[in-house]
Amino acid sequence: MDKDDVNKSAVNEGDNVISITTVFSELPNSIVIDTTNETSFDAEYLLNSDGNLEITKMYPNAGSAKVFIKAYHPTNVECSDLLLKKSTDYRKIIQQHNIVCENNTINAVMRSAIWSHFSSNLQLQKLEIDASKEDAKNIWEKIQQYLPQYCLFQSDRKNSDNDSEVQDPLKKAVAQILGDQEIVTMFADIAQRVSQRLTEVSDSTLEKLREMNPEIASSLNPIIPPANALKWVDVFKSVSISGDENIPVNKRGSGVKRLILLNFFRAEAERRMSSVNSQSIIYAIEEPETSQHTEHQKILIRAFLELSSADKTQVLLTTHSSTVVKGLSFDHLRLVSKNDDGNKLIEEVIPNQLPYPSLNEINFIAFRDLTVEYHNELHGYIEAEELWNDYKNGKPTMNYNKTYRGNTTVHQIILTEYVRHQIHHPENTLNLRFTFEQLENSVNMMRDFILQQRS
Repeated sequence: MDKDDVNKSAVNEGDNVISITTVFSELPNSIVIDTTNETSFDAEYLLNSDGNLEITKMYPNAGSAKVFIKAYHPTNVECSDLLLKKSTDYRKIIQQHNIVCENNTINAVMRSAIWSHFSSNLQLQKLEIDASKEDAKNIWEKIQQYLPQYCLFQSDRKNSDNDSEVQDPLKKAVAQILGDQEIVTMFADIAQRVSQRLTEVSDSTLEKLREMNPEIASSLNPIIPPANALKWVDVFKSVSISGDENIPVNKRGSGVKRLILLNFFRAEAERRMSSVNSQSIIYAIEEPETSQHTEHQKILIRAFLELSSADKTQVLLTTHSSTVVKGLSFDHLRLVSKNDDGNKLIEEVIPNQLPYPSLNEINFIAFRDLTVEYHNELHGYIEAEELWNDYKNGKPTMNYNKTYRGNTTVHQIILTEYVRHQIHHPENTLNLRFTFEQLENSVNMMRDFILQQRS
């Protein structure tokens, strides 16, 4: 996070906090947040009023993140903030209120017993649970294991061997592979064995030290990190792809690097479609059309569509490519814009005048960005539907000087024809060029006509 990422308008009003909120659905039925005891997001009152997991990360002045869980949570002082308390606190509450609890050594069981005791008066309200406090921090670390992996592929990456577009998908693949439950179990077994051996070595060392100096020996304790704290991914941090004669692919052109990235997604689509136990993952790709031929863009968007249809998989794209947009359906598209008050809007795109997604139409709807290409699309659609004569009927006409075999004749045509002829016959300079206002009027007339035909 960079300080320049802060909203400049907000900074001027004294707000320097970057806030990102994400809502997760399709949650697992059971989770483990205390040692090995199973519980659930619902049982821990960690869900919002819609039954989803809502996480907010705040970055004050682009600094370290503060994590909050927005949940419909108990506020009764007798049983509130349990996720921020320790096991000794739970036992005090249980003893103080004579609460029946089947196991006073398991935190999840004690929390459940306390909340069950006050079930008629939990006083549930929407709260922001600070996940950076006390035991809630440990719980947040466990919760992260159930969240989807997030893989961002940027359009402009550094041209270095350590951070290339080519190495990046391999590193993401390593993270996915290491998230496989079977491999996680194997690593846990390895960590347990290594920990056992280290304990034996440290115990024997301390035993010998006690023979020479009991006082020093009694002040020393071996510190062995738990299995879940080990960063196995770092073991494979040097993964890379090399070209002919071990020349790093990073030294190739951006088009080649993006082409390799393209085929990573194609292969990933096939793999995830055939996989049964894939970990949830979100792919975010900036401008996938960068440095790619039109045909490659078509192949790429098909791969993304196939990838997004796989279980536990979501694909997010940003694009300025009409080829990419036309490869999608309306329900895949979202418009991000600002209203007159400067507030950001995210809107669904619904079928409008054209029966297919058109970047020209989307830009016109969202930003009033008018192009002659959009005029061509509307005109072509009306002709293709054999509605041209109906469209012309009753509209006022204007003079148009037409040349044919050296002869000039004056024709009476409607505004849309006048604009269309000048777009397609720039060699004819005998007529005044249409104005932007005329182009806009013609487009609006065609849009209104198409809309009327559908009503």
